Parts: sequence; structure tokens; C-alpha cells
Amino acid sequence: MSCISKQNVVENITIDDLQIVLKSNESIQLLDVRTPSECATGTIENAIEINVTGPNFSSITLSKLDKNKAVYVYCRSGGRSKIASEMLLKQGFRPYNVLGGYIAWEEKNK
Repeated sequence: MSCISKQNVVENITIDDLQIVLKSNESIQLLDVRTPSECATGTIENAIEINVTGPNFSSITLSKLDKNKAVYVYCRSGGRSKIASEMLLKQGFRPYNVLGGYIAWEEKNK
């Protein structure tokens, strides 16, 4: 039997989960990995914008994020945030992939 923790797996959370986290802790690391033009159309308040498809994503995240705190990652619909979360996990972060992304956020917060 193995006693290995599941910390090597990205956890998914829903928009509802994210809203609970945001209400209970204002100093979370919320990461928007969409392109600058996508972010210009709107973001979730206090999100850190780092384009996952841009150059130097890994080095920028290392300089802007704290590995001792969880990182909640979202994109437009959930695909790029999953990729970004996997990259962050390999760098030693504790990422949570937000299912449905900004589209789901907007739908929930109309």
C-alpha cells in the first residue's frame, strides 16, 4: 500500500467553489491566463493577468506568485487554465483549475 499524497494532481473547482473562496479570503492568488485582448473585455476582480500562451509564462509566474499559497487559475472556458495549472504544479505551486472559466463566471454573475 502506498501512502503517497494526491498533491501531484491538479484539483478542479467550480465557479460556486471559487465564489466561496473569494468571500472567505480576499488575499487569494487568482490567476487569469487569457490573452491581453481577452482580459480587456473583463476579468474577475483582483486577478493577476499572465498569458499562458505568451513568452516567459513560467518565469513570470515564479516572480509574481507565492508558492506557499494556493493559486486559483482560470481562462475563457477551462482548457488553457488546465494547461497552466499543470505547468504551475510542475513548478511547485498548489493550483486549482476553475472549471468553465470566465464564461461560467459571467453566466453565474449576470
